Amino acid sequence: MNETGNPLRRLGEFGQSVWLDYIRRDLLASAEFRRMIDEDGLDGMTSNPTIFEKAIGGSNDYDDQLTELVRAGRDVDEIYEALTTTDIKAAADKLRPVYDRSQARTGYVSYEVSPLLAHDTDGTIAAAHRYFKLIDRPNLMIKVPSTPAGIPAIEQLISEGHCINVTLMFSVKHYESVATAYLRGLERRARAGGALERIASVASVFVSRVETMVDQRLDDRGKTNPDEAVAALRGSAAVANTKLIYQRFKELFGDAGFKALAARGARVQRPLWASTGTKDPKYSDIKYIQELIGPDTVNTMPPATMDAYRDHGTPRATVEEHVAEARDAVRRLGAIGINLDEVGEVLQKEGVESFSKSFTDLIAVISKRRAAIVAG
Repeated sequence: MNETGNPLRRLGEFGQSVWLDYIRRDLLASAEFRRMIDEDGLDGMTSNPTIFEKAIGGSNDYDDQLTELVRAGRDVDEIYEALTTTDIKAAADKLRPVYDRSQARTGYVSYEVSPLLAHDTDGTIAAAHRYFKLIDRPNLMIKVPSTPAGIPAIEQLISEGHCINVTLMFSVKHYESVATAYLRGLERRARAGGALERIASVASVFVSRVETMVDQRLDDRGKTNPDEAVAALRGSAAVANTKLIYQRFKELFGDAGFKALAARGARVQRPLWASTGTKDPKYSDIKYIQELIGPDTVNTMPPATMDAYRDHGTPRATVEEHVAEARDAVRRLGAIGINLDEVGEVLQKEGVESFSKSFTDLIAVISKRRAAIVAG
């Protein structure tokens, strides 16, 4: 461990929360999870259909509960919700002291509406209402995608006073749509006389997937038209894109409109850096933590990335370093036909499809196990 102290815990000195992008039943019951909260400063968790597919489909941790649910006559969808929400409730309870100490600023656990609802505004709102009631924890955030159908759902749910994690964001364009929906929701609630003080929200920006797609486009271009200047842009897109999103965050939450809401108790919607595990071994295994540290941010890390940062991270405020260079990198990418807003649209579509596949694969696993128990 870094001799100046646990680097993960020290991220808090720079205004960044450490969340875990992972959930599994055996972890929640372990001493290791308690240690992560106490020593690493872990103050939140995120889940998604892919995480649950791996946890439930790849282990026997859930077999006893699954068997009980089958024998109680539950159908496949009911079993899915029971298995996953049991974990979310347990995680929320473990993090409740963090939530209480922070006065509801952090200590949240996120649970995603079905990705099959990504293009259904009313269905998303209804599912969120049901999950808030079913899970019944104050430190729950429901995850809603930043799709065109998700934006009005976000505004509506915020106006009702709910805590929302907005997911599947890949570009400045996505971020602006999400942040303005959050602000509109706060304004609606304020006009109706509703309380603003305990509304928390994060805007989840996926980082490494941007790098992967842009690097692939650069590599493809280099095969037919080698150019050292173009090749030098490899590995620059994700951090540049994220730093510019942070600059937009500062602009939107620094203007007079938000200051009036803040005077009534409103909180900023914190940018959350997601997909921060490094995909390309040519890059540092802590790249998407080390280069994106700053006030009012969250980094949700997969376990291996968290371990790596604990081992050799060197915390300092970095998210506002080299902003001019970030703007230049985005400009140069645009000059060769790589538009990050367009990349974001492709990635969002792929993200919905990927989460939908994980969801349907998990439903298939549960269905198969249910059938075996019924037959047995």
